[in-house]
Amino acid sequence: MLKLKSSANRYLVILQYLFFISAILYFGRTLFVPLSFALLISCILYPICGWLERHRFSRMAAIAVSISALTILFGLVVLLLVFQFSSFLTEWPTLEPKLAEAIATASEWLTDSLNIQRTKQEAWLNQALNSSGAGIMTFIKNTIAASAVGSVLFILIPVYSVMILFYRNKWMEVLYRIFPQEGRDRIREIVKLSIQSYYSFIKGMALVYLIVGILNSLGLWLLGIPHPFLFGFIASILTFIPYVGILVASLLPVSFAWITYSSIWYPLGVIGVFAIVQYLEANLIFPLAVSSKLKLNALVTILAIVAGGLLWGVSGMILFIPFLGILKLIADRSPDLKTLAIILGG
Repeated sequence: MLKLKSSANRYLVILQYLFFISAILYFGRTLFVPLSFALLISCILYPICGWLERHRFSRMAAIAVSISALTILFGLVVLLLVFQFSSFLTEWPTLEPKLAEAIATASEWLTDSLNIQRTKQEAWLNQALNSSGAGIMTFIKNTIAASAVGSVLFILIPVYSVMILFYRNKWMEVLYRIFPQEGRDRIREIVKLSIQSYYSFIKGMALVYLIVGILNSLGLWLLGIPHPFLFGFIASILTFIPYVGILVASLLPVSFAWITYSSIWYPLGVIGVFAIVQYLEANLIFPLAVSSKLKLNALVTILAIVAGGLLWGVSGMILFIPFLGILKLIADRSPDLKTLAIILGG
């Protein structure tokens, strides 16, 4: 009986810890999200900075070169997507008649097949437009607010990354002082393995996105879908959201194929391309490029993505997987956390 009580008390304490940690993460997300991105970027750039410092660069010069190279690479990707999207917008006037024709065809089908008269269809459309007006204004306000926050984060994250990399020896000294003397070797090993694992993990993920984007774009190009690189790489980027991401990414090219060709076979072809590439990504590309880096349980990974989305939105979906990997590294090297290591393990 005493053993059952102590076990129940232990689980209650764990639940309390989870509740308070979740509350802190949720209410402190304005601080923790940019700091977490900066920490992740620092882990990625640390090997590059170390290599430059060993080749007679000063610490600040090595950090500046690394941050600049990463910013230029990110800017080139964004510029490519913006160029593709602007090219897509220039073709909109030629698509409007086809869109009107597709709507008219759908309206005729509703009238002939489901006996829904034109007047009722127009009433539904007007009602939808009226009810969506407030939603559009809310969306615009949220977009403006998100852009402002994004601009601030775009400045804060590089600044935080520079500070973390420049004062990294001091942060390690702080960690050593927090934990007992006999645990320093374990801390050093965990930090070293975290940096190595996530440097390799990010390289693997970048390779996955590149391969998936190229395969998506090639498939859409062979089908004759306009702007294949735009649609292909958007779908590639959204694959970090399991199952849902590829569905969202396919909506635009499927609609575009239907409007352009007025045939069901082209939308089905787009779905087929994305399905084949998604299958290759899940069963061949991702395991070869990434799975050996973390070896996390698939169910726990999906739960971490969902929890990250609830607490931090899209940022949480990206960041909680690295957090989970670090937690697994700690659990693997702590005798008291072997049960957690088994739960997290692949």
